[in-house]
Amino acid sequence: MITIAIFVSGSGSNMVEIINATKHGILKNLARVTLVISNNQSARAIAKAQAYNIKTICIKRSEFNNENDFNKKILKLLVKEQIDIICLAGYLKMLGINIINTYKNKILNIHPSLLPKFGGKGMYGIHVHRAVYESKESFSGATVHFVDENYDTGQIILQKSVSINRNELPKDIEKKVLIVEHTIYPQAIKHVITNYLKISGGV
Repeated sequence: MITIAIFVSGSGSNMVEIINATKHGILKNLARVTLVISNNQSARAIAKAQAYNIKTICIKRSEFNNENDFNKKILKLLVKEQIDIICLAGYLKMLGINIINTYKNKILNIHPSLLPKFGGKGMYGIHVHRAVYESKESFSGATVHFVDENYDTGQIILQKSVSINRNELPKDIEKKVLIVEHTIYPQAIKHVITNYLKISGGV
């Protein structure tokens, strides 16, 4: 059984979809979420994860003298909890290179656009949808990709588009794209478990 750690900073709607997929959906008997990490003590996702009796911990950058110590703490916890895959679900912090190298091709992120469009530093949440709206795009969507050392540049695992009407505002686009996110994230995780992890010899 593959163990998953989910990193969150906000409401955790994608986190809930992943958890439900492991309990009742396409990830049942394949994976289980055993750890939720947040950098935000006020994140609503923490209470949601606790309702599923999943171990949660808040690790804030401000509690450490430097970025290196901060990331060492996270990596130590991941190793201790025997985590196989990391899923970023609205986690608004760049992972350290030590974590990325240790979990190469085992860290996934969901982004609310059709990458490589509208990606990069500062492009998250409503900022993405506002940029899509202002660019008068006919399509948007969501992308699940592997995490590398740069924002939103890792190999794409799965992508799905939605059409946009001219009268739809950023909030409308956000709602449409979120539905897509909830659908493709568990699918992408299953793809990684059944393909990439076998290719690399397991975890």
